[in-house]
This record gives sequence, structure tokens and C-alpha cells, in this order.
Amino acid sequence: MKKSKIVGLGLLALLPFAGLTAQIPGPDDDDPTRRNVIDEVIWVVGDEPILKSEVEGLRLQAEFEGLRWKGDPDCAIPERIAIEKLFLHQAAIDSIEVTESEVNSNVEQRIEYFITQAGSREKLEEYRGQTINQIRSQMREELRKQMMIQRMREKLVSDITVSPAEVRRYFGSLPADSIPFVPTVVEVEILTQTPKVEQEEINRVKEELREFTDRVTKGETTFQTLARMYSEDPGTARYGGELGFTSRAMLDPAFAAVAFNLTDPRKISKVVESEYGFHIIQLIDKRGDKVNVRHILRKPQISDESIEKALSRLDSIGADIREGKFSFEEGATVISDDKDTRNNRGLMANMTEDGRRTSKFRMQDLPAEIARVVDTMHVGNVSRPFQMINSRGKTVCAIIKLKSRVEGHRATITEDFQVMKDVVLNKRREEFIDKWIEKKIKTVYVRVNDRYRDCQFEHQGWIK
Repeated sequence: MKKSKIVGLGLLALLPFAGLTAQIPGPDDDDPTRRNVIDEVIWVVGDEPILKSEVEGLRLQAEFEGLRWKGDPDCAIPERIAIEKLFLHQAAIDSIEVTESEVNSNVEQRIEYFITQAGSREKLEEYRGQTINQIRSQMREELRKQMMIQRMREKLVSDITVSPAEVRRYFGSLPADSIPFVPTVVEVEILTQTPKVEQEEINRVKEELREFTDRVTKGETTFQTLARMYSEDPGTARYGGELGFTSRAMLDPAFAAVAFNLTDPRKISKVVESEYGFHIIQLIDKRGDKVNVRHILRKPQISDESIEKALSRLDSIGADIREGKFSFEEGATVISDDKDTRNNRGLMANMTEDGRRTSKFRMQDLPAEIARVVDTMHVGNVSRPFQMINSRGKTVCAIIKLKSRVEGHRATITEDFQVMKDVVLNKRREEFIDKWIEKKIKTVYVRVNDRYRDCQFEHQGWIK
């Protein structure tokens, strides 16, 4: 469900602590004068207000990502938002920009990371109560801001460096139990086969969707009712199948081709096949280059026989690789169904929390099914075939090769110099950023709601 946006922030900044409309939980909720307030401006930084809804939104996001706050969250969260406002203020002064293509790329990387964390596309949609497309849409503007903040931080610390001598001195002064622990890191190659769906099952699903269309056309029921009852897209089913206004680039190409060609809201599309299954689509509205549609998704069931055939084929492929008939990498390039790794000779890519791509995974970052197999393997081993659910929610069969493993250990100056250098460099940069923030606070207008005046903030100068 979409959240309403509050406009006129410039006016609100002139009325710093005016209540706006119904209740959001927070400090002092027992105060009877505040029980009918839905949102309010709690801080002002420069000419930018911080709304209580922003604080609650960040609190929920942190809970989803498993993040913990340093100190009291009721104080730490608004301070975090206020610091972001400082960076955005400076970014505007310095004309820091990010392109639309950079934002879109970052959104897709984050979506992939969240799918991996949730376990599947469907689980992420169910947890968030939104479709992937709705999550993308909500995420876009926030990520634009985060990218500007990151770019501004990078500019501020771009001239800070550390020498090898500084690294050695720093770590030479650390007690043994304070030396950073480097977790186990692995690189994994994957080769998949997608079990074949029987034509009879495909025909059954298509006929089911045609029957849905016929029932709506005859007025026996509504599209929304059928979507709530039968759609296998959990993020949209609860909303009657509605996606919300979405651009073409955010949709599966086959789905988008049909959705954007619909012109009559009273009619329902023919059955459409996408990488997620089969759909019927109904137009709600169009606005410029975006469309709002409803859909019902049905997924053909894969028979046990098809899964066994895929596992058997992978068993033979694995045997051929072990016998040296061809390499795992050659097999992954030519045989694998996994389009995300096929062009990289089967090497899996990890989306880190800051949006970078790397081939290195901590064990907890791997999909659960793969992590369980990797945990039993030695470097160079090719696994036995196993079944898993991929990031698109589809059942696939796979074999994997453990390309490399570095066991968890305390960092050493000889083997982990770069890790140690990064620790020292980040420490120097954070010290510089802390000083910059406290200097910036002194030069920017800040007003804080009185109930936050007893907070123990990380940075000094907010209360004036």
C-alpha cells in the first residue's frame, strides 16, 4: 500500500512544530494534546523539516534489515536523518548529482540483495506487503538521496590517505583481542537446469486464467476478488492484483508489452507468459509514461518426475566434469540455464549492502540452500545436484563448485594488509567526517522539538 506524500515542505519549515493530521507512536504518546496527531515536524535543519513519519519509516526499515541503533533509537534516528540533511545541504551547494541510470542500477542491485536476504521474491513481497515494482518505486527517490549523500562523503574524504607505516603502528598498538576478525569468505560457481513444465500443466493454468476472464466478463465476480483469492503474487493479491503506477522499465518485458498496449479498462488481456509464470492483466489507468494495472499470476506446478530428470542430468554433467571431459566453467557457460551467471563462467555475484558487486560471499550472504551445500565442500569440489528456489521464485536444480574459501581468522599484517589498511583509513575518514558534522551544525539553522532536548546525541551542537 502506498504511503501518502506531504507537500509544501517550505511552508512547514516556517511552522516548525505544527501538528498535521492522526497518531504515530513515539515519545510522549500519553500526552492527551498529541493523541490526534498523525504527523508533525519534529526537527528543522536548514530549510528542511524532519517529520515524525520519517523517523518511524527509518525505524521499520532498520528492523527489516536487522540493524541496531547506537543509543536510544528515539534520539539516534532523528539525529541520523538530521545528519543526512546536512550532507544533502552541502551536496546542493557543491552541485553533486547522480544520473537516472545510476539510480536505476542501484535500485536493481538493492532489490537483488533484499531478495537474497528474504529467501525469494515472493517472501520479500509478502514481508513488505508490496510487489517488487512497488518496492522499486518507493525505493527510487530515497536511494537517489543516499547516493548523493555517499558521493558528498566521498568528496569530503577524497584527500585522506594512510601510509603503510601508519597501518603498522595502529595495529601494533592494538591488544590481541581487539584485532579485527575476518569472517570466512567463499567464491562459488553455479550451473543450473530448470525442470521442464509439462505442456498439460501449462494448458491447465492457461485454461484456468481464461475461466477467470470469462467470469469477470459475464459479471459473475470482479477481477479484484479473483486476484485476492487466486493470484500467486502475494504482494499484489491482497490489493486485488493492483501494481500501482509503474514505468515500462520496471516490468518484465513480456508483461510490459501487453500492459502498455491495453486501452480499455473494461477488457482483460489474453494470457501472458513472463519469467514468473502466466498472467491476465486489466488496465486501471495511464499517466504519461506509467501505467497502473491489476494482474492475476498463476504458476504451473513442476512434477516430481521433471525435477528428477533435471537432477539426473546434472548428476551426469557433474560426473563428466570430475572425469575431466570439460571444465565446470565451460559447462556453466554452455549448459547452464542461469542467465545471471552464464556470461561469467558460472561465478556467482554478491550484492553488498552498499550496492557493490563482488564474487566474495560471507556464508550468511549465500542463499540458504547453497550455503548448506558449501559448508560440506572443499575447494575445487563439485557438489552433487540439489534443488533450490532462485531469486525469481522458481524451482531450479543446481550443482556448484567451490572456487575458493578463506576461513575466518584474526587479521594479520602479512596476509590481510589491505583489510587492516581499510580499517585505519575508515577510522581516519570517520574522524574527519565527525569533525565536519560538528562544524556544519554550527553554520546551519537547526531547531529541535523540546522533548528531544534531554537526548544524549552522538554529535554536539544540535541543542542551541
